Amino acid sequence: MKKIRYPWKRSTPPEADRSRKASQKLPELTWLDKPLSTNLEDNEKAMKDILRDCSDIVFRKLTVAPGRKGLVVYLEGTVKTEELELHMIKPFIQALIQTNEGTQVHLEPVDETRISLSQVKSTDQFQQVTEAVLDANAVLFLENSTRAYLFSVKGGARRGVQEPETEAVIRGPREGFTETLRVNTALLRFKLKTPMHKFYSLKMGEQTKTNVVLTYIEGIANEQLIEDVKKKLHDIKIDAVLETGYIEELIEDHPYSPFPQMQYTERPDTVVAQLLEGRFAIMVDGTPFALIGPVTMWQMMQASEDYYERFFISNMVRWIRYFFLAIALFLPSMYIAVTTFHQDMLPTTLILSIAAARESIPFPALVEAMMMEISFEALREAGIRLPKTVGQAVSILGALVIGQAAVQAGIVSAPVVIIVSLTGIASFTIPRFNFAITVRMLRFPLMILAGVLGLFGIIIGTVLITVHVTRLTSFGMPYLAGYSPYSSENQKDILVRTPWWNMVGRPAWVSHDRQRLKRNMNGEDTQEKGEW
Repeated sequence: MKKIRYPWKRSTPPEADRSRKASQKLPELTWLDKPLSTNLEDNEKAMKDILRDCSDIVFRKLTVAPGRKGLVVYLEGTVKTEELELHMIKPFIQALIQTNEGTQVHLEPVDETRISLSQVKSTDQFQQVTEAVLDANAVLFLENSTRAYLFSVKGGARRGVQEPETEAVIRGPREGFTETLRVNTALLRFKLKTPMHKFYSLKMGEQTKTNVVLTYIEGIANEQLIEDVKKKLHDIKIDAVLETGYIEELIEDHPYSPFPQMQYTERPDTVVAQLLEGRFAIMVDGTPFALIGPVTMWQMMQASEDYYERFFISNMVRWIRYFFLAIALFLPSMYIAVTTFHQDMLPTTLILSIAAARESIPFPALVEAMMMEISFEALREAGIRLPKTVGQAVSILGALVIGQAAVQAGIVSAPVVIIVSLTGIASFTIPRFNFAITVRMLRFPLMILAGVLGLFGIIIGTVLITVHVTRLTSFGMPYLAGYSPYSSENQKDILVRTPWWNMVGRPAWVSHDRQRLKRNMNGEDTQEKGEW
């Protein structure tokens, strides 16, 4: 049988292929470092050479004045063609018609009365022209002119402002960030109407040229913190930034820690609240999630709704979260340790009931719990990836059917199904998804330690986790700030959320201007009384 050769398969030795690839060079864009020409055709030729094989680039020729030609270049699908036609091309055509009819019309193309677009810039370099076109701007070239005019007509089909799906609330704003950066900055401006609210812009990614914004409140945020963050952002050299997760891994203090050292959110009110406490936020064009730093572990257990309800309700809900955090982390390992090594800790009736349920189970408690926990995690992941219409039904029905079938088949016992189900529900009470994943991951080594050493293993695992968390920092701020190191001034919003009239000061670790509340309920100046 004749051997078939495929042209895309390797036909040379790997060494020869590597040397051949090393000798090849990417095509050089010789026009990028050159200035514009006065000849319109040369400029058009240069742009077509720079943007060759780009079928979405539009070249539109037009006459801007008698005997004077122009060329408009833009990226189809990323600009508002209606604005381009109405405010740029149509005025040229109308002026040209009036001129031909004998009416004297001022035909300077970039005159204020001629172009009604709000943002107009000019440049004489091909590099800046190319970046402007790829950044959803329309560029106008003129005959006998060495300058090109850049018009901001960004548009295209993008998602509008909607309610955040990952951070739903009963009481609070319903608007969330979108994938458009300037829409997100506008949402923050609507809530923070102060000139001290700063937006520091830069581009990241050698290939993507992604717009990134660092936002903070000058005078409240620590100046040294902001300078350190700016330096870290400028030190990033990467080919692409598609989401805030790229930046998060590159600027965090402890990249090998399972605990998140930055908070992400798609709620503008959450970002504004953190900015008012002296923190900063990073937003990336193309994603609705903003990064917030520095953070503490207590911040991961707080929801935005905690500050919209009265403090009695907020405290009750917050205590429930901390209680179920302990259940999500320790309940499976406690069950394994007690049923394997410390049966005398349980009441007689309870241990007899558990022993009767496990009588026909062929696996030890550790294997039994691990199988159910891994199955539950797989069902949860499948429910997330499936379409919304069937994902939730599959995860719930799958857990019920598999659990019931496993009990009837004698593979696992009924108490394990109850333990795993309660643990899964407890992990859903954690407001921040990235912190909940950390708790779910740490559950497995604790289960292994409990199956090997019993309660001593749980104590060892707890000590190791505590030591690790105590040593963590987020941009220099201790991860357990408030309790380690202890600060009585910062106890008003950790385990207990005190009333707003009592939270006079901002957190001491991040804010430069500590005073938040100027007057208390009695109309007295809080600064003079020294309450903060």
